[in-house]
Amino acid sequence: MNAKNVIKLLLLSLFVFGLLLSSCKNQKKMSTGKNPLLQEFYDTPDGVPPFDQIKLEDYLPAFKEAIKLHNEEIDKIINNPQEPTFENTIVALDHSGIILSNVSNIFFNLNEAVTTPQMQKIAQEVSPMLSEHMDKIYMNPKLFDRVKAVYDKRDKLNLSEADSMLLSKTYEAFVRNGALLPEDKKKELMEINKKLSLLSLKFGQNVLADINRYKLVIDNEKDLEGLPQSLVQAAAEMAQKTGDSGRWVFTIQKPMLIPFLTYSKRRDLREQIFKAYITQGNHNDSLDNKPIVNEIVNLRLQKARLLGYKTWADFRLTDRMAKTPQNVYELLDKIWAKALPAAKAEADRLQQMIYAEGDTFKLQPWDWWYYAEKVRQKEYNLDENELRPYFELDNVLEKGVFYTANRLYGLTFRKADDIPVYHPDVVAYRVYQGNDSLMAILYYDFYPRQSKRSGAWTTVFRGEYYKDGKRVPPVVSIVCNFTKPTQDMPSLLTLEEVRTLFHETGHALHEILTNVPYRTLSGTNVALDFVELPSQIMEEWAVSPEVLKVYARHYKTGEVMPDELIKKIDNAKYFNQGFATVEYMAAAYLDMDWHTITEEKDYDVNGFEKSAMDKIGLIPQIVVRYRSTYFQHIFSGGYSAGYYVYLWADVLVQDAFDYFREKGLFNQEVATRFRHLLESGGAVDPMKLYIEFRGRKPSVDPLLRARGFIK
Repeated sequence: MNAKNVIKLLLLSLFVFGLLLSSCKNQKKMSTGKNPLLQEFYDTPDGVPPFDQIKLEDYLPAFKEAIKLHNEEIDKIINNPQEPTFENTIVALDHSGIILSNVSNIFFNLNEAVTTPQMQKIAQEVSPMLSEHMDKIYMNPKLFDRVKAVYDKRDKLNLSEADSMLLSKTYEAFVRNGALLPEDKKKELMEINKKLSLLSLKFGQNVLADINRYKLVIDNEKDLEGLPQSLVQAAAEMAQKTGDSGRWVFTIQKPMLIPFLTYSKRRDLREQIFKAYITQGNHNDSLDNKPIVNEIVNLRLQKARLLGYKTWADFRLTDRMAKTPQNVYELLDKIWAKALPAAKAEADRLQQMIYAEGDTFKLQPWDWWYYAEKVRQKEYNLDENELRPYFELDNVLEKGVFYTANRLYGLTFRKADDIPVYHPDVVAYRVYQGNDSLMAILYYDFYPRQSKRSGAWTTVFRGEYYKDGKRVPPVVSIVCNFTKPTQDMPSLLTLEEVRTLFHETGHALHEILTNVPYRTLSGTNVALDFVELPSQIMEEWAVSPEVLKVYARHYKTGEVMPDELIKKIDNAKYFNQGFATVEYMAAAYLDMDWHTITEEKDYDVNGFEKSAMDKIGLIPQIVVRYRSTYFQHIFSGGYSAGYYVYLWADVLVQDAFDYFREKGLFNQEVATRFRHLLESGGAVDPMKLYIEFRGRKPSVDPLLRARGFIK
């Protein structure tokens, strides 16, 4: 999954002030007790979280004490006898809650990556506690009066661009969180927020539990026919972990699911594992998410109406580039009109392949990957298994991702074995500008485990900001689910996984390079439909021949990927684009449809979903990328009324990368202009930033050409 930063966006929904930071090497340490979490600056190398010191029983007391400390900071702002100013009110708010930020970032990030039943129980207790705490801040009339007093005289304050953005976002955050509501409505909103925080949490926990309880057990070696040896070996090792030694166990985690669907010759088993995947959270049992979907969409509609909006989408889009649901639908419709015919043509081609092999059945969704791979091998002479030996994880990371970041921005990455990590699989790096200036700490957590949710995302343990005139380096984390090395073979990535690694590092670079004074405006604290530009554009370097020649080396021989194979990748760039675009866009439509409802009622979740897909004419051979009951982006992440953003961002990406193609992939003038976009975080309007980079507004045509929909 291109994915993406979901836990960070979840935390942002709780902490708009940017409760994202904490430490800097050689900064003065402030401790509030023996609890290792309750520090502003940790006594560790570069002030990273002290993972090796934290115990499960530390979390709940830390949350309670950190909330108390934050309240004391808020009271100090409210009771300041001086008249409200930008510094004593707006900046003071941005700087408040650092310890609570530290506790929250550590706990919620680890709850996504190394969760336990005990952590999930704590999350259920602290989520409504945090929701109530933030509601009390936003709905405090005395605090809002001070914020409004500064906002009302903004034109007379001679503020910088970053100052003005901070003031506007702070004021808007109060309004969007109910500051203008009467007292009875504030109480109603607080109850809604509490319920939503718990429902969102429960939704994600159900999905994880449903994934973990499924396994496809194979005990006849003949049933493995067609599968790559690396997958067979991984399944054998999985069987040892699940108590099925001597057999092979396959899960519905993507690193196992997609290769199985692509290569297994057992059509019945492909059907079984595919149906297990698309029915997550949809079994009418204790893990069923249909009631939760119903509650969430109805509560979101209630909240939107309380705040004066027609729908949840109208509420959510006001601070994004798209602005309105109509603008989102217009973009989707324009591209859907080109993508759907392409997908239909691809389906016809796959059906012809089935008939050519002497079979008579109709193409089904669980057949798509299998026959698409056959078509790719036949028409493009490109086999995914031919590529994987050249995509050894360490090479892709160090000679691909790091090489690209160095050529573009002069960054260097050094492994940091002295930094504590939260799991043995995690690797830490120090990121430098050149060789001496520390820019950030960066963690990579590559492999799947039962305690980690699926997908890939980027988050922070501490965001960039300034303290006492000095930049505090961010602490960034990238979490993936790539195939784990076996005893005989390193981790070999698919081409899609290579793109994912570049993608998530693009998010990390947004955090690493940011250079703004305020936490609220740091890193990826930008409009949601702008946040994917820095990540998705990195994927373009991943598949550029110039970069492939550097990192794509055979894991056994060290041989550089042959020109012939690189050319095959380029020739196949339009292959299956109809399917990929339609599968994704169907989910974007589904998200928007759920969040443009105007009536509170008990929805038939499966029926609603079918109607949404019928309305756009989704063909039966393709299933929407995320069905409602496991659509974590929108029901347990930060992408509600926002899954469209990957397409919106790709319009920007293809238009922007055309500029690099024109001037040179590593042209320093263009790279410097793009770096300014990254450095600015949320301190500048995103469209202004883009126009400053490109010299004009973006065009949709480069995207349509990149996907082969127009010439």
